[in-house]
Amino acid sequence: MRILAIETSTMLGGVAIMDGSEGLIVELRLNIKTTHSERLMAGISLALKRAGMQISDIDVFGVSIGPGSFTGLRIGLSTVKGFSYATGKPIVSIPTLEAFAWNFPFSKFPVCIMLDARKKEVYAAVFRWQDGCFERIMEVKSIQPSDLLATLSGPVIFAGEGAVIYREQIIQAAGENAFFPAPQVMVPSPSTIAFLGLRMAEGHFFSDPISLVPLYVRRSEAEIKGHPSS
Repeated sequence: MRILAIETSTMLGGVAIMDGSEGLIVELRLNIKTTHSERLMAGISLALKRAGMQISDIDVFGVSIGPGSFTGLRIGLSTVKGFSYATGKPIVSIPTLEAFAWNFPFSKFPVCIMLDARKKEVYAAVFRWQDGCFERIMEVKSIQPSDLLATLSGPVIFAGEGAVIYREQIIQAAGENAFFPAPQVMVPSPSTIAFLGLRMAEGHFFSDPISLVPLYVRRSEAEIKGHPSS
């Protein structure tokens, strides 16, 4: 089974193609300074070319469902929906923070994923490695860093752009219990989306393209301005 996976929840977007028997075939990452819409399709085309494949050779499409950039998530989701409708192939959607935690398998410490949610908040969740997989020990939420840090104790791995932005605040609160990984694993990975997507596809946990929407966690500015009292 072959999967084409898209990760567009942060500024570092990416595409990966993975085969269930051959493993990772292609992974492309690009730091998007404008919007994903300008480079995503070109990245997908390049990934397929490097893999020697056509879009018809893909069996399932994977997408990072959020939380993260509102615009990025919409672009990623609309892209895989378009491919799904055009080819008749299914979609699997993977929660971004859960996939991100898989950058740190076998960790003996809890992993706190923090993405920048703006407005001095982060999208955060905390995971613990247990019996060969990650279990969520704090649900995904939009939260101020100080409130998040108040719930944590003991050694913790902090990862994500939020951990970079609020690094000094984390160190002040957690001291020597705060651990920060190397830069290359401080961002979500499209290959991890592909890996988890294959696992879901093998279990036939497919998403309904019609009802599939991004996991925003909180409302966008447009929604707030359009419906301020709701």
